[in-house]
Amino acid sequence: MTDLIQLGKQAKATAYQLGLMDTKTKNELLLHMADELENNSEKILAENQKDLSNAKENNITDTMLDRLRLTKERIKDMADGIRQVATLPDPIGEVDKMWKNEDGLMIGKQRVPIGVIGIIYESRPNVTTDAASLCFKTGNAVILRGGKEAFYSNKILVAVLQQALKQKNSSPFAIQFVDDTSRETAQQLMKLNDYLDVLIPRGGANLIKTVLTTATVPVIETGTGNCHVYIDKDAQLEMATNIIVNAKCQRPSVCNSAETLLIHKEVATEFLPVIETALNEYNVELRADERASAIFKQSIPATEEDWATEFLDYILAVKVVDSLDEAIQHINQYNTKHSESIISDNYFATQQFLQQVDAAAVYANASTRFTDGFVFGFGAEIGISTQKLHARGPMGLTELTSTKYIVYGDGQYRK
Repeated sequence: MTDLIQLGKQAKATAYQLGLMDTKTKNELLLHMADELENNSEKILAENQKDLSNAKENNITDTMLDRLRLTKERIKDMADGIRQVATLPDPIGEVDKMWKNEDGLMIGKQRVPIGVIGIIYESRPNVTTDAASLCFKTGNAVILRGGKEAFYSNKILVAVLQQALKQKNSSPFAIQFVDDTSRETAQQLMKLNDYLDVLIPRGGANLIKTVLTTATVPVIETGTGNCHVYIDKDAQLEMATNIIVNAKCQRPSVCNSAETLLIHKEVATEFLPVIETALNEYNVELRADERASAIFKQSIPATEEDWATEFLDYILAVKVVDSLDEAIQHINQYNTKHSESIISDNYFATQQFLQQVDAAAVYANASTRFTDGFVFGFGAEIGISTQKLHARGPMGLTELTSTKYIVYGDGQYRK
């Protein structure tokens, strides 16, 4: 079993040094890490192949295999993501505001690293490099615990990043990897209060629920994505079709893909046949309510469970609603607070939707697939937070900081 106590001690000691590191040095190290990823592409691909072979033996779906698979192009994208992080402004040391109180004290609110961040995640190897680069830029040491599906990929990625740090005489303990995928080790990590300042789970509903119910370390919840697209009675047919096809089919295995289509009854008869034809090109299975089933040429009856399911596959639940109010009520009942979209040319309808839907990202006339730290201009993301404390939505550099108050006086004492 991995010695998590030792990892924790090493991370805590390194975090202090990282917090003092200047921006120029951090950026130079990040750029070197990116170069080393590309220089070691063949080694990384060889280890990734082990994960792919194991996954195929375990009959993992094609969409999940896509999440796992690395290519030279994807490794370059991962390296470019690190380079992008290096170009972003460093939030550490920023003073958000400063004011003078009645006692003449100058009080400032300054951004500082959180300290040591633990991340438990599943399947996608790019999470390893995204998380490592974001944590490093913000002066945080990170302990990464990936899933067994991507074990060999994650291990070699961390080894390459650590080697890059060593080559520049920097501590490799800034980025550490838990090379034990047992449940016991995961549970121990969730209770590593003496060393972890925060724990971030990134994966499916079961993983997140387990962390939330087990961890004694503070947790930032990055949620699953039961995302909806609502087609209003004042929507444009071509726009609606393009958006739902993109939201469902561009990459169905990710958390910002659409899982449920809601459509106003006044346009259902006209719109649904067109949308069905477009989705048929991707062999999307439609799970429809009674009214939608009567319009579709081919579908299966939707169950109550379908409304609450993150399929992560070419499956779409479809429901005809009587009004915008019903659509909003349905979304707020079944969604996971991730990303929701309305398609409508009615300004008042879009404003009602944007204000009343409870989610981290709410769209008018755009695909839910845009909920992404890179797309939002954050360079990368540590995850998409669906909770309301500390951070919400795509978590970039600023969300990986805390604050402290710095106070300047000239001899004041409180009477």
